[in-house]
Amino acid sequence: MTQSCGAQRRWHTDYLIVESTYGDRLHTPADPASELEAVFADTFKKGGVVVIPCFAVGRAQAILHYIVLLKETGRMAQVPVFLDSPMAASVTEIYGQHGREHRMTMSQSNAIGHAATMVRTVDESKAVTRRNGPMVVIAGSGMATGERVLHHLKAFAPDRRNTIALVGYQAAGTRGAALAAHEPAIKIHGEYVPVHAQVISIDSLSAHADYSDILAWLCSMIGAPKHTFVTHGEPAAADALRRRIEETLHWPCEVPTYLQSVELEVVEGSP
Repeated sequence: MTQSCGAQRRWHTDYLIVESTYGDRLHTPADPASELEAVFADTFKKGGVVVIPCFAVGRAQAILHYIVLLKETGRMAQVPVFLDSPMAASVTEIYGQHGREHRMTMSQSNAIGHAATMVRTVDESKAVTRRNGPMVVIAGSGMATGERVLHHLKAFAPDRRNTIALVGYQAAGTRGAALAAHEPAIKIHGEYVPVHAQVISIDSLSAHADYSDILAWLCSMIGAPKHTFVTHGEPAAADALRRRIEETLHWPCEVPTYLQSVELEVVEGSP
């Protein structure tokens, strides 16, 4: 894919650090609401549970927003929804208290605050795990590395009627990555739990830009940086983005190695 630098150039920096989570791929041009709608409809038809391992800040609130939209437009059944994360519940409340800090309207902020039953105590969480579907359980952590979602995965992953919906990047070595790779079992609390539930990855919900988005953003710079450092990505993704930056923009660029030190030249009068 050839990147065209047609964006308005409006900023400059001498040195640039850029992330590369999706430096080797493009997001599918899908509508998150439609993807969630399909997952919910298929699972609820079987009487199943949709378990969503979710990041507490930002992602959980986005999921609640889409659930509100789907229910309001009749595109989602009126099934119970549980947000099993005290942190996510608190953050959801903050959205309603600080309306000027985000793009949601006050009515939208209030709606996400009522889109799910907020599960705060351990006993309340255990009660959700004992429930039957159809329902939605949104719980931390987003990569299934710990927290309350593990108990829900133990309870619901072995049942073919259920669905595990992954709505964010799953780093290598995490349970989330194992689920995304469709491993037949995952280890939780020292035991291997069979995964018979359907596992779906919804990449359109990711907060990270793909390489096309990153290159478009870089094109808005006034002139090239003296040096660009590519970080925050798996080795293959980081190197792929480095190569695209060098070949497309012709900027000096590298992927720093572990414990590498770089001395930056400070120009007098620079901000």
